[in-house]
Amino acid sequence: MAAESGSAPGSVLRHPATAPLAVFVAGAAGACYLYGTDPHEPGHLLPQCPFRLVTGLLCPACGGTRMVYDLMHGHLSAAWHDNRVLLLASPFALALLARWAIEGLRGRRWRPELGRVAQALVLVVAVAWTVVRNLH
Repeated sequence: MAAESGSAPGSVLRHPATAPLAVFVAGAAGACYLYGTDPHEPGHLLPQCPFRLVTGLLCPACGGTRMVYDLMHGHLSAAWHDNRVLLLASPFALALLARWAIEGLRGRRWRPELGRVAQALVLVVAVAWTVVRNLH
C-alpha cells in the first residue's frame, strides 16, 4: 500500500531534489566547521591536497579551502591571493548547484552537459593555471 501512494522508504532517496539538497547540506556543514577553523594555521582536521603531497606542486584547486575561509570572513583580497581562478569560477559552480536544486524541487532530473569545446577550455585553463602558479 505504501508503495502505491509513492511513500515507500526508497522513494525519497530517488527524488530528483535529494542529491542536490544533500550536497547543499554537506556543504553547509563543511562551511560551519571551516568558519571556526583557520586553514592558514596548523593543527586542524582539514585534508591536505593529495596532488601536492605527492608532487610538491600546487594543483588547480589548491588554496580553495583557504579561499572559502577568507570569503566567509570578508577578506576578498586574501581570497583572491589564495586561488584567483577558483574564485572566478565559484559563481558558475554555485549557479549550477542552484539550477540542479531548482530542477530537483520541480521534480525534474537535471544534468549539465559540457560540449567538447567547453571541456577542452576547462582542461586548458586548469593546466595553464597549474603551470602559472607553480612557476614562482
